[in-house]
Amino acid sequence: MRKRPPPGFAGAPPSGGRNTLADTGYFGPDSITWAVNQEITVLFGGARALLMHAAHPLIAAGARQTSMYQRDSWARLLRTLMLQSTMTFGTKQEADEAAERINRLHFRINGIDPVTGERYDAIEHDLLLWVHAALEVSSIYFFERTVRHLTTEERDRYHHENLVAAELMLLPRERVPTRYADLERYVESVITSDRLLRTDVSDNVADLIRKGPVPATLRPIWAFIRFAAFGTLHPSLQMLYGVKWSNARDRWLRANLWLLGKVRPFLPRRFRFIGPARWAYERLEGKHNLTLAEAGARR
Repeated sequence: MRKRPPPGFAGAPPSGGRNTLADTGYFGPDSITWAVNQEITVLFGGARALLMHAAHPLIAAGARQTSMYQRDSWARLLRTLMLQSTMTFGTKQEADEAAERINRLHFRINGIDPVTGERYDAIEHDLLLWVHAALEVSSIYFFERTVRHLTTEERDRYHHENLVAAELMLLPRERVPTRYADLERYVESVITSDRLLRTDVSDNVADLIRKGPVPATLRPIWAFIRFAAFGTLHPSLQMLYGVKWSNARDRWLRANLWLLGKVRPFLPRRFRFIGPARWAYERLEGKHNLTLAEAGARR
């Protein structure tokens, strides 16, 4: 029998007075997690990871159960991204509360997948690992192509720091490959197996990224995010999504990612860092004492 989460299982009870000025959360500005996840190109990785997630039929089954890609798709996607950002840039209490909201939703998602006939469960470790791994490798991929290459030690440090986020999402660290290179091999093994499938959900997600009603704030850059998300998928996933790729398109994409990396150091902070990262820096600099949710509501 599946155990239900006890009240407050993902977070500590709030303290008396709230003072967030010195609370760096689980990672903090000196972590490699902040260095990677603060970049605006994390949006590229998020879109790419979403396509990888949707190609897994049992993850697709959970999405189908909640109709999350049919009803108010963009609002739901952006809320999910905000929750993930909160786990990185929020206070520990904010991160715990964000994880608890996601985990409580996941505890309700289970059943029989009508496509494969298999049982699915959103808190099953193999599914949680695929979600975790796809986002991690996609984030590193775009960071290295638009900011700088990481050393093996830095990749492993990012990977080990990410285990905190994995455990907040109920994925035990012992179920995660030990080193970043091992995680990459795991991702490759899943992609080259027969595990991933084209389904109605993967088609819906592809349509969402290709031609969905993009929020106004993302419209200026979405065409390139979309192109990069599909263009950097493994060839077998490109085939699954019906992407017609070519050497010329690949050269154009690589050239533009290289150019973005060259221009990036000269851009103002608001064009380099995602909102939650900027708000976290401002809080630690003493410019406000607001949570991410409060800061976001005022922008």
